Amino acid sequence: MEIPTAPNTDPTTPDRVPASVSVVIIGAGVMGAAIAFHLAERGVEDVVIVERDAPGSGSTSKAAGGARCQFSDEVNIALAAHGLEVLRNFETDFGVDIDLVSNGYLFLLDSEESAQAFSENVDLQQRMGLDSRMLTVAEVAELAPHVNTEGLVAGAFNPGDGHCTPEAVVSGYITAARERGVRVLKDCEVTGFEASAGPDREITAVVTDHGTIACTQAVCAAGAWSGLIGDLAGVDLPVTPLRREIMVSEPVDFDTTGMPFTIDFTTSYYVHPEGPGLLFGCPDEVDDWSFNDKRDPNWLTTLAEHIEARTPALIDVEAKRGWAGLYEMTPDHNALIGEAEELTGFFYACGFSGHGFLMGPAVGEVVADLMTGRAPFVDVTPMDKRRFITTGLRKELNVV
Repeated sequence: MEIPTAPNTDPTTPDRVPASVSVVIIGAGVMGAAIAFHLAERGVEDVVIVERDAPGSGSTSKAAGGARCQFSDEVNIALAAHGLEVLRNFETDFGVDIDLVSNGYLFLLDSEESAQAFSENVDLQQRMGLDSRMLTVAEVAELAPHVNTEGLVAGAFNPGDGHCTPEAVVSGYITAARERGVRVLKDCEVTGFEASAGPDREITAVVTDHGTIACTQAVCAAGAWSGLIGDLAGVDLPVTPLRREIMVSEPVDFDTTGMPFTIDFTTSYYVHPEGPGLLFGCPDEVDDWSFNDKRDPNWLTTLAEHIEARTPALIDVEAKRGWAGLYEMTPDHNALIGEAEELTGFFYACGFSGHGFLMGPAVGEVVADLMTGRAPFVDVTPMDKRRFITTGLRKELNVV
């Protein structure tokens, strides 16, 4: 049966806005794309993704592409490990080469306090079946000769971690979702919501700048903009944007085979191979907690200082291109996953605090399960936003 559509006279709109669907997903990054795919896989019909720009154009396309399992929270470890397994099989399952490189993640630790915390985290990761391990400074030097080990006390390493191309993952999910009947409305912005009257509000429609879409369920997967979407729905989503920048170098004249994704934990400076060159990242000298995703002209100087201090062997690489993107931060650096108590039928998957890309494949399955009444492979109840007024902050320590 053809889905009825609202009139659309705007010739620039690539897709007609349906008058009624079962589910509206807000955001076509990795999170929204994965949720849409898994809903369709579970037999949910009439699913539409609403994206104010193009699929993957938000934070996903600006991500460094890291995929690691080294976290301090059991739920995060489970989500990351499952997500990484999906990425390992992505080309086989989706027919898309995502350029996955599995050289491992190496955390550089310069204090006994950090080393002790990471040692406890590694113990937890090992109990959950991961191959994480603590390294001595000598072992760090052998694994990563590009690192200046002065001041380090230890390292933490998981050889199964890696990185890939975020845009390719989004493309794979979007294509597979469309093949299963999901529609993607590009250049379509959410401007409001409609709900039933009375104290027990239930979502009845999502309002966009191209028409109103009646629905019984909606998902906020809008990344750093999720707090704004929540405001429109009368749902408190404590998500704040934080700018981060990345630089990719020109091709280097040395072999990067086996070079791990290397992170100086105290400063959050990191580097990993990217094609024939290297990808670098670090925070701004002063954090910018806004929707400003323009590059800071002073950031390259800050980056150069980090390179010289921790990886001086890389100081002469030449910058090729760079960009800035937005993290979606929560008060405890943990994600928000669940259904809003303020609005029945309004689900959310946001606030991943820099870890959204790597958890997206797993979260797509989890949210699809929650929406269809199935038990997810991991209990994500601790990630419900109500934790802030019940159990309190659930702090994730391994934040980059």
